[in-house]
Amino acid sequence: MAATVRMQIDCADEQATAALAARLAARLQAGDLVALTGDLGAGKSTFARAFIRARLADDMAEVPSPTFTLVQTYDDPEGGEIWHADLYRLTEPEEAYELGLDEAREDAICLIEWPDRMPADWWQGALSLDFTIGEKGVRHVVVSGDNAAWVPRLEGLAP
Repeated sequence: MAATVRMQIDCADEQATAALAARLAARLQAGDLVALTGDLGAGKSTFARAFIRARLADDMAEVPSPTFTLVQTYDDPEGGEIWHADLYRLTEPEEAYELGLDEAREDAICLIEWPDRMPADWWQGALSLDFTIGEKGVRHVVVSGDNAAWVPRLEGLAP
């Protein structure tokens, strides 16, 4: 399915990645699913931490990686929750149901690392951020979504 939104944003360093995360955090709402893809070390967790800290308005908030717990949840100051999931260790897509992600995606903001390990139909309407590492460590982030509702919400996202 062709993406309704597609843009590439280059982040020269961790601060630029955090700034992108903050801009996106201000635009998301309960029920949004963000699929974070890319190789190990590409910037997915860095982005998710910065997103959560921006959403909580707390630059010092403890935001541990969900690598071993699989899911970390946070109370969203705007109502609902923020779920940060790392599905790298799942072996079957159905295991995502055991984590409660199917219910969370109804009324929480869900940041999902390794989303290829979740049920395929969950991607419908999701916003995808694909991270790659370029020359000199620049992170290239391709932002795409197949839902027309993303168009006005992402206007001006690129710096």
